[in-house]
Amino acid sequence: MKKILLLTGTLLMMFSCQKEATKDEVVNYGSSITQEELKEHLYIYASDEFEGRDTGDPGQKKAVNYIKEHYEALGIKPVIEENYFQNVPLNLVKTPNVTITNNGKSFKYFDDFISLGSAISTKMSASEIVYAGFGIDDDQFSDYTNLDVKGKIVVIKNGEPKDENGDYIITGNKQASKWSNGRQELSAKRNAAKEKGANALFFMNDNLFNRYALYFKGLEERGAGNRLSLPVKKDAEADMYQFLISNKMGKALIANIEKSVKPSYEKATFEMVLEASSESKPSENVAAIIKGSEKPDEYIIISSHLDHIGIDGDGEVFNGADDDGSGTVAMLEIAEAFKKAADNGHGPKRSIIFLHVTGEEKGLLGSRYYTDYEPLVPLENTITDLNIDMIGRIDPKREGDRNYIYLIGSDKLSTDLHNISEQANKEYVNIDLDYKYNAENDPNRFYYRSDHYSFAKNNIPVIFYFNGTHADYHQISDTPDKINYDLLENRSRLIFHTAWEVANREERLKVDKIEENVKP
Repeated sequence: MKKILLLTGTLLMMFSCQKEATKDEVVNYGSSITQEELKEHLYIYASDEFEGRDTGDPGQKKAVNYIKEHYEALGIKPVIEENYFQNVPLNLVKTPNVTITNNGKSFKYFDDFISLGSAISTKMSASEIVYAGFGIDDDQFSDYTNLDVKGKIVVIKNGEPKDENGDYIITGNKQASKWSNGRQELSAKRNAAKEKGANALFFMNDNLFNRYALYFKGLEERGAGNRLSLPVKKDAEADMYQFLISNKMGKALIANIEKSVKPSYEKATFEMVLEASSESKPSENVAAIIKGSEKPDEYIIISSHLDHIGIDGDGEVFNGADDDGSGTVAMLEIAEAFKKAADNGHGPKRSIIFLHVTGEEKGLLGSRYYTDYEPLVPLENTITDLNIDMIGRIDPKREGDRNYIYLIGSDKLSTDLHNISEQANKEYVNIDLDYKYNAENDPNRFYYRSDHYSFAKNNIPVIFYFNGTHADYHQISDTPDKINYDLLENRSRLIFHTAWEVANREERLKVDKIEENVKP
């Protein structure tokens, strides 16, 4: 009996050893990702037939069905039993009906202000408004020092302070920080006021106000609503109310706002009524899985966003070939490579989830829904997210030195992940891994601007693969003929090999960096 057991154990060990893929076999699986197949997929996925894949629109429905049919054809199963779609119950927030008066003066929507905040109706009044200067809360400078804004109406203005030499106080040089850099300024100052407990924030920034007001007014005239949002969670309190306002309204609220940077408390007779309205506009994430052979309850997620920005008022289609058709088709080919390995007895030790998320262009909505509302697998068992968003083009700054990819986030939460990424590249692909946009003081703030961040904020290690922006970014000229398919092939293979190494290593990735890297 002992001899039989010993023989059985030996055979099992031999069988296990036979299942380990050699390096040549792994290279062969990666080589199944070809520019010809990537091109074939992308000319379909980024065609006019898909109508720009705007979230919740018919073109986006065609996109999710195309993705689903690919996984069905490969025999890769859905994460949700018998359903590749994770329903994302989005709401289309319409232009609210808002009346605002202060000290007897009334203000008009689109002319003086627009709402960016909560979709919950409210009434509020105040005998005091808090002026918080630039609205900055930074280690180098804070307008909120000794300033109580909890439950208050707060007014701030654009820009950031400089010293007597004309250098920005926060950066210490002539380069502006995130606190005065367009959309990053808007989000950074919003987050600061929200963390301090403000009830409503009025941000005076004439350039942003005029641009957003024109855009939202156009949407209103076409009956398209203001924006998409995730549903309000049960028992959730209203979010901070946010408004962009004109310089004219800013001066009416705070008389010396243009000259003064000193925070103050201003007497007021402020009244506001906001009547919010919205309608359902559901969308879908697509999720497929190859189950792990040894550690099936540990998960590697490979993600990209399936949506783009649709059709403009003149009927022009924004095809989104690079953004993010390139990431989508890369995932389809990476999934096929993993399936070929599995069919040859070389399935990954850990499970691989292929997660195509919706609503990235509307504020990371699909990935936020996945992490914050309905994770399909436990977040604590999610080892990493490898996120692909624009990998088919060349940054003009890299012309003449094209064999590169920008990596963002690889070292922010896990030293292990960064080292594995570097080693996989060296061993299999030899692309120049450029960390230009990984710097903490990068004014573009790309680390916080794609779907990987929904995972990073939950302390899940991430890598964001990115080719940089270009003249066709968010233009109708982002078409499949502009894609560098040889680069798309090589970059896709890099992601495959990195995922392979993470999925098949004995030890789980260590998360050795947390606190300082999850706050935008």
